[in-house]
Order: sequence, then C-alpha cells, then structure tokens
Amino acid sequence: MPLSRDAQGGGTERDGTRSTLYCSHCYQAGTFTMPDLTVDQMRERVMQKLREFHFPGFLARFMTRNLAQLQRWRTQPRVEPGHG
Repeated sequence: MPLSRDAQGGGTERDGTRSTLYCSHCYQAGTFTMPDLTVDQMRERVMQKLREFHFPGFLARFMTRNLAQLQRWRTQPRVEPGHG
C-alpha cells in the first residue's frame, strides 16, 4: 500500500514514530504483523485484493511485479512454484 493512501500514515516503529517504509497493515510497533509472509504470498494477497476491486488480472500482475524489490524482501530468496 502506498503510504500516502494509508489512513494511519504508515506503520509504527518501536518508539511509536511513523515508519517511512511500511504501512500500518504490515508493520506495527517495530515488527511485521505477518513476519513469515513471503514475497510470493504477499503478491497473491495483493492480487486478490485488487481482484476484489475489479482490477483485471493482467493489471494486478503488473502492479505487483516489483514487490520483491521492496526492502522487506531484498534478501529473502524467492521460491518458484514447483521448485521447493
């Protein structure tokens, strides 16, 4: 979620300050709300939400193409379906 669209203005760090990287749905009190969520799981969650808002599948895929480049997943290995 773009931080500009987050009703709470972003997630929070441990000291209560606003996170400049993560939204309030994903990050609260300095920790991820779903710490074991993989980039592929996040992609599916976002695509599902976009489908609920009637976005076409090709557009949902386009809008989630760069999730792996976000700070949270830059060092997390990506597992392709059927490979592990």
